[in-house]
Amino acid sequence: MQQHTNKSNSDLKQGGLYMNKTRMAYFKDEDILHVVISDEKEANSIELSPNITAEMNERGELIGIEILEASSFIRDSILESSQAKILEFKKAV
Repeated sequence: MQQHTNKSNSDLKQGGLYMNKTRMAYFKDEDILHVVISDEKEANSIELSPNITAEMNERGELIGIEILEASSFIRDSILESSQAKILEFKKAV
């Protein structure tokens, strides 16, 4: 399992957790993106949508997000967002 990590310098606060330690791990062979907000133990998880799971601690705070088929998700998200912005721009012109 090949893993690539990226640390964020964000100082956003979510619940009682500071997100300045947020990092991402990408597992290329499995095409899984894991966003880690906190190293706390996972107590529960919720499927937000197909292939996206939110991980929570004992207090119900978000501590991570797992995205399956991550490359397709990111590609589709970028294309959808870009197309929406282009349409808005064309309407304004």
